[in-house]
Amino acid sequence: MMQKTFLVEIGTEELPPKSLRTLAESFAANFIQQLDNANLEHGEVLWYASPRRLALKVLNLNDAQPDSQIVKRGPAVSAAFDANGNATKAAEGWARGCGITVDQAERIQTDKGEWLSYTQNQKGQPVVNLLCDMVKTALSKLPIPKPMRWAARQVEFIRPCHTVTMLYGDELVPGTILEIKSDRIIRGHRFMGEQEFTIDNADQYPEILEQRGKVIADYDKRKSIIKQQAEEEAAKLNGKADLTDNLLEEISSLVEWPVVLTAKFEERFLEVPAESLVYTMKGDQKYFPVYDKQGKLLPNFIFVANIESKDPQVVISGNEKVVRPRLADAEFFYQTDLKQRLEERLPRLETVLFQQQLGTVKDKAIRIESLSGFIADKIGADVEQAKRAGKLTKCDLVTNTVFEFPETQGIMGRYLALKDGENIEVATAIEEQYKPRFSGDELPSTTVSCAVSIAEKLDTLAGIFGIAQHPKGDKDPFALRRAAIGVLRIIVEKALPLDLVELANYAASLYGDKLNNKNVVGDIVIFMQGRFRAWYQEQGFAIDTIQAVLALNPTKPADFDARVKAVTHFRTLPEASSLAEANKRVSNILSKAEVIIPEQVNAALLETGAEGELAKKLAILTDKLSPYFSESRYQDALVELSSLKETVNAFFDSVMVMVDNEGIRLNRLALLKKLQNLFLKVADISLLQA
Repeated sequence: MMQKTFLVEIGTEELPPKSLRTLAESFAANFIQQLDNANLEHGEVLWYASPRRLALKVLNLNDAQPDSQIVKRGPAVSAAFDANGNATKAAEGWARGCGITVDQAERIQTDKGEWLSYTQNQKGQPVVNLLCDMVKTALSKLPIPKPMRWAARQVEFIRPCHTVTMLYGDELVPGTILEIKSDRIIRGHRFMGEQEFTIDNADQYPEILEQRGKVIADYDKRKSIIKQQAEEEAAKLNGKADLTDNLLEEISSLVEWPVVLTAKFEERFLEVPAESLVYTMKGDQKYFPVYDKQGKLLPNFIFVANIESKDPQVVISGNEKVVRPRLADAEFFYQTDLKQRLEERLPRLETVLFQQQLGTVKDKAIRIESLSGFIADKIGADVEQAKRAGKLTKCDLVTNTVFEFPETQGIMGRYLALKDGENIEVATAIEEQYKPRFSGDELPSTTVSCAVSIAEKLDTLAGIFGIAQHPKGDKDPFALRRAAIGVLRIIVEKALPLDLVELANYAASLYGDKLNNKNVVGDIVIFMQGRFRAWYQEQGFAIDTIQAVLALNPTKPADFDARVKAVTHFRTLPEASSLAEANKRVSNILSKAEVIIPEQVNAALLETGAEGELAKKLAILTDKLSPYFSESRYQDALVELSSLKETVNAFFDSVMVMVDNEGIRLNRLALLKKLQNLFLKVADISLLQA
């Protein structure tokens, strides 16, 4: 078979920039699936995407499918012939469908009897006869939430389509896609190069488009050019560009011929909080802010033009003129906000609803104030600072800056608090109340900030669970899962001595009679323990390790963490498997005993040998491990308990527990209960799998 390159390019109006990569990758994945379904051998499949095109290039694609054999099984022989050996109507109908007579059919033997069969040789089709339908199918499966129609056409796509090019080597693949016939015409840049030209061979793509059409179709190449040139431009300013990947991706999806330029703005704007300026530059204008080596914002920005200008300064000046009024707006909002103290805004929060049944944001702020102080006292933070920060947490929501730039909430609160002369820890806690905002985000930096952040999230959990608005499926409008993980991360990673039951009780009590769910505390604790399971599984901990700890229903997150890590370490010990099996055996024996087991072991009823030895070691370990458990030294405790392996094995090898003598039987059950309880001080290791 011959092998050639296949090219398909779909030329469109400007595609949604935030979806461009996803569309291109899905197009490639869908088409590969079509190739595999058709049993077509091929080489690498490359995808290309620019604002006005999606394209695929399949290397070394066979020119035809391989020949194949199709086995068509007919009716069972018992149903294919009557008592006289004549073919039945069922057999004749099947044979006609295969294009043969019943006499020409083969017979195959299976475990369910003998059947009629026909093997048909099928010649592989030429690839050019298949490609058009395969492209159609691949396009139809793209993730397009809102397809559109254009002109008088009946077809739908994410944006209007103008050109379709399908080439197999130098051969034009016939067909119609989105009501447009396949042609050799490729459209270049709107303003540079040749706006329209023909392509002779699939192998010319994408180089011909870059050379003649001034379009870099390779998405990652454009992104790399932008990143490299932006870094070089920033270096000229002795600075560093803010090249977040999301913004890089979006800008790469907006341009076909990237030209990276640097502009500036008036230094007076640097008096405005940098976050407001950055939000304007990145969010509204798609510019890269530039910072000096100390992390301070410079009065410069880097932007990406989609055209090579003969006079770049004109382009630079144009962008400076565009951004200036936006920065002036940010300046005006901030200067206006400075005219009122943060605390004076608290009454205005009465006009902002938190939740219809739960009251206003001012009510929430007052609850956070009390809850922050309660938590601060538990973790050794400054109670008054925590309460002060809690009271002011939501005041910046009614500032002009936050109204215009919602992403600055908390951040603006810190700036205004410092301007008001508030303590630095109070101001920091106001900003850090929302941390962690997402998976992997940094945690609050101080104990006061931790107290306020936990309080802010726990208040929401208590309120929403208190009116029975539990998250269902993928619906979580109040982001309760994120809030729960945030609370757990802070407590665990900061090793805070907090108990979920105690926290939930206090948080719920602050709502007074507004809550109608009598099980609110239990629901919160169960919900958060469920987050434990998901969180620790994501970290790579074994599910049965997590279950062994959850069996004890621990409600202190930091304690839960210590136990999980202790059990994980225990499983690396050579004695672990044997002791886990022994604990399973002990658990089974005790669960079937159906008697009241004595609390203490009667030494007088112990026999010498393995039984006495086990009792002796348990007595020693009980005393030795008591401080280990009180200090949460669970890993050390399990290491000590691993020394019981030989003694426990010897006990089960030589001692019958369920003897007829009731006193001895109960005493041996008490001994096993004591063994089990020592391990249960850490986890139920009987749940561990081999």
